[in-house]
Amino acid sequence: MSLPSAEFSNLPIAWQPDEARLKRSRALAFARAHGVAGWDEMAAKAAEDPSWFWGAVVEELGIVWRTPFEQVLDLADGPAWPHWFTGGRMNYVESAVDRHCATRGNETALLWEGDDGETKSLTFDELARQVNRAANGLRSLGIGKGDRVGIYLPMILEAAVMTLACGRIGAVYVPMFSGYGADAVATRLNDADAHVLITADGFYRRGSVVRMKETADAALAEAPSVRQVVVVRRVGREVPWTEGRDVWWDDVVDSQPDTCEQEDTAADDPYMIIYTSGTTGKPKGAVHVHAGFPIKAAQDLAFCFDVHQGDRLFWVTDLGWMMGPWAIAGGLIAGASIVLYEGTPDYPEPDRLWQVVERHEATILGISPTLIRALMGRGDEWIERHDLPTLTTLGSTGEPWNPGPWLWTFNNVGKGRCPIVNYSGGTEISGGIVASTTIHPQKPCSFNGAVPGVPADVVDEEGRSVRNAVGELVIRGPWVGMTSGFWRDRERYESTYWSKMPGTWVHGDWAMVDDDGFWYILGRSDDTLNIAGKRIGPAEIESAAVAHPLVQEAAAIGVPHEIKGEAIVVFVILTPGAEESDELRAEIRATVADHVGKPLQPDRVLFVDDLPKTRNAKIMRRVIRGRYLDLRDLGDLSSLENVAAVDGIGSAR
Repeated sequence: MSLPSAEFSNLPIAWQPDEARLKRSRALAFARAHGVAGWDEMAAKAAEDPSWFWGAVVEELGIVWRTPFEQVLDLADGPAWPHWFTGGRMNYVESAVDRHCATRGNETALLWEGDDGETKSLTFDELARQVNRAANGLRSLGIGKGDRVGIYLPMILEAAVMTLACGRIGAVYVPMFSGYGADAVATRLNDADAHVLITADGFYRRGSVVRMKETADAALAEAPSVRQVVVVRRVGREVPWTEGRDVWWDDVVDSQPDTCEQEDTAADDPYMIIYTSGTTGKPKGAVHVHAGFPIKAAQDLAFCFDVHQGDRLFWVTDLGWMMGPWAIAGGLIAGASIVLYEGTPDYPEPDRLWQVVERHEATILGISPTLIRALMGRGDEWIERHDLPTLTTLGSTGEPWNPGPWLWTFNNVGKGRCPIVNYSGGTEISGGIVASTTIHPQKPCSFNGAVPGVPADVVDEEGRSVRNAVGELVIRGPWVGMTSGFWRDRERYESTYWSKMPGTWVHGDWAMVDDDGFWYILGRSDDTLNIAGKRIGPAEIESAAVAHPLVQEAAAIGVPHEIKGEAIVVFVILTPGAEESDELRAEIRATVADHVGKPLQPDRVLFVDDLPKTRNAKIMRRVIRGRYLDLRDLGDLSSLENVAAVDGIGSAR
């Protein structure tokens, strides 16, 4: 596979931490407290001695143990099936909510803004009471330890409350994307064998009501395991009702006591099953446990994003994307207040996102490169209206960056003062494999290295470490937060991650470490393009296309070619006001050739108005390719935000 173009590898350092950042750093304070010289030595010691590291991390985070653990790590069943904190009993909700009430009860825990501008908030004391009432309400419906509860809600306060309420009583929640259709909801409810579904009468999106209850009803017609439906009054509309099955949230929750006896859960008791979509087959249910996902999320926030008590974390996400549960559980444990937003980032005006940041005084903002590219296309004037004075750190995940959007974000959103913590991992990881930090120099689009506690590497086909060359991103041993397998599908989990290189987690991403020690994620290894024997990731082609000043977004796919084996087709969205033409098409092809070489020049450049994306703004290349080739099976489309864009691919110009 080719090396990243000079556009990536030769970019200069864009940001350096000042003395105040270094002095503030939780990670460096942690290292000093444990007699470790600094970040690099800490990361090396964590890889060599994970028991030491994770034992120290749970102490640093203030994790509450009802029964102390006997051993940090037991590998008796091999690296794919580690046992963490054996003998320990803890319920993550106690660490996320209850312990803060003792000293911070009147401080804000959750802030929420709706699409319609309505706002609400909960202090830690109020959140604890709401969680207890909701937990008691679940118990009144017959839900107890180990039972699965589907949560199909918009990003409202009740969504966060219910995730915590499930944890309180030891139930296992199944978060679902609020934009799912009935089939996707039914698939997840059936696979998890859920007994209760939490949904809403509807929600607002771009000023219109999304009829969520009707979608839930259609799903439930195919999900016989669900015996009770709890409906939140979000928009106050009349909805279809099934007597004996459907109940209002108010009737189930509001009359319950403010106190609730917490379930005595073990460290490795499941608390969440979150589904990830694949190119074929049913979605995979990643199982996460109390002393797993929440601790890993909180550790990443504390060490990479440098979250402290009093920070306000706002990640543009949905509960069905892992960053929703990650922000709620991890953010609260790390000490932050969490900002939840129901709407879209550019409604009713293109600066809505910046308004939400200012209104709720967010200190950390999480976005995706695709979101930034879309907002860039609306013009600089919208961000120039906002100083964003409280913002200290930007976060990014979901896909690789292009240099232009990264620099635009750094200069226009962060005003040159905020580092961009680039963060890449996955649902099965519970957060990051690699990340940037607030205490290291930053190159655009890069990562500073592996997240401490995750022994990541870049390797060749034989599993040997490589530097300044493209290889597979792997993890050489277990870490806290790795999924406890796929729900009722042990074999699929092992074959997905552990079968390619024995004893090694192969993540499925191409990556590279350059001469200066900066890491780059170059796209999915199963997306790799092979043009006459020359291998390249689609992200590199897309980055080259976006380098043309009239290209706002791009997606590259490989299609069969009788001579080269595979040819490149690039779909582009032009900037507002740009006119399609054959001349412009030729310019874009030439721009790509200039950046990656003539042999990798696209055979075709096609103009589209939109690209198929998930709600978290990932471009669905496999769907684009399938539609372009007119394949009958496009795979799982349940996570698509904009299904209409699929038809647009077929009529691309």
